[in-house]
Order: sequence, then C-alpha cells, then structure tokens
Amino acid sequence: MTRRLLLLLALVATPLAAQTVDTTGTGVLIGEAMNRSQVMTTLEYLTDVIGPRLTGSAAMKQANDWTEAQFKLYGMTATQEPYEYGVTWERGPIAFRIDAPFPRNLSAHSWAWTAGTGGKTLTGPVVLVDASTPESLAVYKGKIKGAWLMLRPPATIQNPDGPPMTAADSAAMQAERQARAAAFRGAGRDTSAAARQARRQFGVDRNYLLKQYGALGVLTDASKEFGLMNMSGSPYSVSPLPNVVIAHEDYAQFGRLIERGVTPKISGRVDNTLGTKPVTQWNTIGEIKGTEWPDQVVILGAHLDSWDLGTGTTDNATGSAAVMEAARVIMASGLKPKRTMRFILFSGEEEGLLGSAAYAAQHASEADKIQAVLVLDNGAGMITGMALQGRNEDAQLWTDLLAPVAALGADKVREGNKGGTDHLSFIPYGVPGWNYDQESRGYNHTHHSQIDTYDHAVPGDLRQASAVMAVTGFELANLPVLLPRGPTREVTPRTVLPPSPGLVAKK
Repeated sequence: MTRRLLLLLALVATPLAAQTVDTTGTGVLIGEAMNRSQVMTTLEYLTDVIGPRLTGSAAMKQANDWTEAQFKLYGMTATQEPYEYGVTWERGPIAFRIDAPFPRNLSAHSWAWTAGTGGKTLTGPVVLVDASTPESLAVYKGKIKGAWLMLRPPATIQNPDGPPMTAADSAAMQAERQARAAAFRGAGRDTSAAARQARRQFGVDRNYLLKQYGALGVLTDASKEFGLMNMSGSPYSVSPLPNVVIAHEDYAQFGRLIERGVTPKISGRVDNTLGTKPVTQWNTIGEIKGTEWPDQVVILGAHLDSWDLGTGTTDNATGSAAVMEAARVIMASGLKPKRTMRFILFSGEEEGLLGSAAYAAQHASEADKIQAVLVLDNGAGMITGMALQGRNEDAQLWTDLLAPVAALGADKVREGNKGGTDHLSFIPYGVPGWNYDQESRGYNHTHHSQIDTYDHAVPGDLRQASAVMAVTGFELANLPVLLPRGPTREVTPRTVLPPSPGLVAKK
C-alpha cells in the first residue's frame, strides 16, 4: 500500500468525533497573549518604521530580515526560503489635473506594474469605450487615439460598513448592475476552453492594442466612497500603457458628463520604473520543533507584503503581527507542542498568492504531514470564529478548538468558503486550510487604500486574535491524529502569458 492509503485507512479507523481536543495549557496561552502582549509594538515597527512592503522592494527585504531576527529573539529557529518572483516595479512621482469643464487638481495613483508616461505630460479627452472584446474594441477604435480611456461605467457604491440594506435595496442594486453589464458588454458568452483561452489572451493583448491605437492611458475607478483609493496589479500582467486609479467621485463625474454630451479633458504625468528580469523573493519562517511528531506540522500564516499607498497595516501587518505574537506567546509559556509549529510570513500575496503558492509547491512532498494551515488576513478586527472551507464535517472539531477562547468572542463556526488568502495555496495538495473570520472594523475602507495605517489597528482585537491563533494552533499540534486529507488536484505553475506576436514591436 502507498503511504497515503495507509494514512487514510488509519483516519477511517479513528472517527473525527473521537479526536479529543486537549485544552491543557490554553489558559496560560490566553493569559500571556491578553496580559503581556507585544503585538502592538511589533505592528508599530512593521508599519511606522519599515513602512509599506511591496514585494520586490528594499522594504520587503528589510521586513523579511527583521521578522526572522524577531523569531530568533523569541528562542525559535528561523530562516528565509527563496522563490523566483516576477519583475520588480517602483512607483514614481505623479501629477494629474482636470482641464475641462473646469480646472482643478485630480488625485490619482498609478496601478501597479503599469508603465509611466515616458517623462511627458499627456493631455486629452476622457472617453468611455467598451474594450471588453476584440469586436467591441474594433467599434470604438476611432475614438481611442489621443484619449484617456474609461473601460467601464462607474461602479455602483454602497457602504459595506454602514447600515444593512433591505432586501429590496439589494435586489434593485443587483438588477441595475446586471442591466448595465448587459447593455455595455452584450448578453451571453462562450464558456468553452478555447473561448476562455482566447479571452485570456485578449486580456494580455488589449493594453498593447490600445497603445498601438494611440491611447494616452487608462483611468480606473477606485470604487470606494470618500475619495478612498484602491490598488492592485501583478508582474503577471505588466501593462505598457499608463493606468491610473482615480477617486470614485471623480470617475462618476466623468461618467455623468459623458452621458450629458460634455467631454472631460485631463492632463497627467506619471513616472514608474519596471524591472527587466525576474528576481528572488523570500518567505520568513519561524519554527518550534514538536516533541512527539516533529515531522508533522501545523502552519500559522499571514502575508507580510502590502500595497504602498498607506503602510500596509490592516492588510496585512496586523495578521503578521498576530502570527508573530502567537509564536512569542507559545515560547514564553514554556509549553511544548507535540507537532512542529511553523509560523510563515508570506510575500507576494498581493500579486496573486505567489509566495504561499511557491512554498506549497516546494513542500508538496510533505503535504500529507501538514496537520493544518491557519491564516489571518481579513483586517484589524478580532477573530469571531471559523468558516469551514467546505470541510463541514469539521464543525464539531472547530467548536471544540474554539471552546477555550469562546469567552473572548471567537465562538462562531459556520459553513462557507473564504477566498483570496494564502490558505488557498495549500488546499489543492489535500491540506486542511482555513482563514479565520474577523470583525470588519472598517476593513472595506482601509483595504488597499491610502488610509491603511497604524491608526486603524484595534489593540484589544489584536491581543484577542493572537490568543486565538496561539490556542487553536497549539491544540491542533496536540490533536491525537492527523486530520483527514481533502481532495487533491493538479497544480499548474503560473506563467506569464506574452502578448501576441507583433504587438510589442509596433508603435
């Protein structure tokens, strides 16, 4: 029999309900985390001293080095594991202005991994075009030259942190979104594999085509209220065309003006620096060796990298600080886990879970020995419980794991799948992976925006989150058996899709 089959047979012989959670020592962990916390000191250094940690930047490497040193100060072993990353990108100076219908400054920030304006200030009209398909782009081709482009209508904004909408409000908003999408992009779409590949290729080609047709650049709706910005981008989708994010209020004004037949006009310059070849990046790893099953591992993780409009506090220095504090708490308690506990601060998360995907691939041969991966990455708020990530059979297990911290407010276990965080990189290998549920605490505002700063961290919530991570991670390390594996699937390495031949060379 294979090792994996033997493991599965052993798990069948030990029903999950019989896997008693050992809560010994959890009171000591909670006391250390809640009464002698260092989490805010850690967070302040990461955000106020090191600052934003864009993967590929000098600050990211500084954060790797500092967090490795901190793990060692706690008495743990620590290292950095390398992986190949894409090209670097550095944000440069930017200045934009509305020229018509009246003059005023325009707040704008370059979308990451997009080009600058070549040292020039580019002036032109703002034009709304449908460039969602090759056919629609052909229709608008004559309006593109010399223009700044809006590629979609303004977003419909609701306040996700405000009062809940009624069912009627939600239905009306959804109907509006569907109607606008159908009118702008056309109804129906081919879902075959060939069609999907063609759409992916067009997604790469589009900005090269727009540049070839003479577009000045692209304007992106920040899609948030109160002038808050939004940021994204990836070395896997480098654009040769400037793309700037502007406040939703300005983007919506441009949309209204165009609808009235009034053409806005803007001027802008942005200077960015793109690297020319892939670079090495690192994940920081701290470890506490297990006493009985040292080759089996519980992973507590968060991503250390961030965007650079603020200082990357709630996304996700808070998670990183909580992971580090959970490690410190366990070391300070003197308690010894039976399985090895590994504390991983991933880089490259913001560009597509690149650091965790690299780690999971590099450690694929060890997947059957990873007890679980627990990730914290939903802002500065306290942990409220756990979404089961499709493993609904683990509901009672998680109820038992959270029992020691239920009095701290972490007592809710629900069916549901969490997306967009580093736990997802491990699930294709059959590893049980979860991302804690958290209170919002304004995360929909701070997320990827210029106000993602230390001021929006919640000290009591981070003490609680550190306690919950330390307790549940330690309990899983001491659980009598390994958790059942999930289904596996083949993982295709992510590669850069180049533009179609001829597009790069043409001017």
